[in-house]
Amino acid sequence: MMGERQSDQPELFYGFSLERHVPSDHLLRSIDRFVDLGDIREQLRPFYSDMGRPSIDPELMIRMLIIGYCLGIRSERRLCDEVHLNLAYRWFCRLGLDGAVPDHSTFSKNRHGRFRDSDLLRKLFEETVARCIAEGLVGGEGFAVDASMIRADANRQHSVPGDEWEPPDDPGHAVREYLAVLDEAAFGGATPVVPKFISAADPASRWTGANGGLAFFAYCTNYLIDLKHAVIMDVEATTAVRQAEVTAQRVMLDRTQERFGIWPERLAADTGYGSAENLAWLVHERGIEPHIPVFDKDRTDGSFARSDFTYDHSQDIYTCPGGKELRQYWQESRAAKAQPPSDGLYRYRARKADCDACELRSRCRPGDQSRKLLRSVHEGARDLARDLALTDAYLTSRRERKKVEMLFAHLKRILKLDRLRLRGPNGAKDEFLLAATAQNLRKLAKLIPMPQQALA
Repeated sequence: MMGERQSDQPELFYGFSLERHVPSDHLLRSIDRFVDLGDIREQLRPFYSDMGRPSIDPELMIRMLIIGYCLGIRSERRLCDEVHLNLAYRWFCRLGLDGAVPDHSTFSKNRHGRFRDSDLLRKLFEETVARCIAEGLVGGEGFAVDASMIRADANRQHSVPGDEWEPPDDPGHAVREYLAVLDEAAFGGATPVVPKFISAADPASRWTGANGGLAFFAYCTNYLIDLKHAVIMDVEATTAVRQAEVTAQRVMLDRTQERFGIWPERLAADTGYGSAENLAWLVHERGIEPHIPVFDKDRTDGSFARSDFTYDHSQDIYTCPGGKELRQYWQESRAAKAQPPSDGLYRYRARKADCDACELRSRCRPGDQSRKLLRSVHEGARDLARDLALTDAYLTSRRERKKVEMLFAHLKRILKLDRLRLRGPNGAKDEFLLAATAQNLRKLAKLIPMPQQALA
């Protein structure tokens, strides 16, 4: 017999528990184990007034932001609507059934004030790193570093040529932040090259076509990860130029050592980090093995490359494939007065008479001059990197380095952070810190199983 729902007499009282209605395998239930915001009010207390009406609970705002970045809810307006309607979100935010959800404008007011002044988002991220270390997810032996470009909230149609840009009379916060970082190595001080275009809305974003397609305004998010489980150890926002990425690598390595006392034995990266200066910094100043391809400029005219010449360290000479010597100085008096090169490159030359008489001269020198070789003052570090490239450990690091690229793919495809919502350098920092926090929390939730409830 077909049943019929009886609704004649409505119930006066309902027994309802959010705890029972959130599935045990829900992502937020698993993440909640690793979110400890007990001291957030003490951290923010100096930034609140002792007078006036009570503010929105900062723990509630942080929990809502964690939901948004963990689940790819990019709009704060939509986030407020989702938290209002979704039982699991209400449970995670400790709101209950009738708790009020704050207005979306509350987030921007706190972001531009208390959160940035207290560096709260950086502390929140570092707490997730500390939890990953405590749970044994960080090996500490091998790190990898890389950067990925994220589109800025800027449009080509609202930009001016770089050499024509001038600050407006009444600048917004993004312009003020740009002017404040003009001399910082991560932004304005990264390169003396004037950008082709500067955005009126977000002048700190960089006009770039490095991806090979249509150019766009972008920032770079830089990740330093541990290779054991791809835990993000540090994150840094920079302008979208290579020099800034190398600077960010140094900042992240030093900060990781300062915060957590972890110093990796080896670092894996791509050729963009393989300059002589950076390899020397890793080897001589930090004692880290660079599992990084050496950046070399190969000859394109078909002549012998520098690798075809043999270097004798004891005599400081090169020997060419024809058996002739290349020296810095052929006169002892000039060698005695030699000074370190101002550009960091030693120059070795063969005798012109030896080159003219050599049978291999057509393959060695395209012109009429004698053959010349350049050797960096940091060539020792470059040679070490070349030797490491022949080891099995290097091949393992090169394979594991793909983990950082997988994190960037997850960032853009799953967390939907392929374009920034916030403008200015501080906006980029906030978004990148929250996204890295979300990725580490999801990593903890995935790798640390939920405790099994005992059967009655």
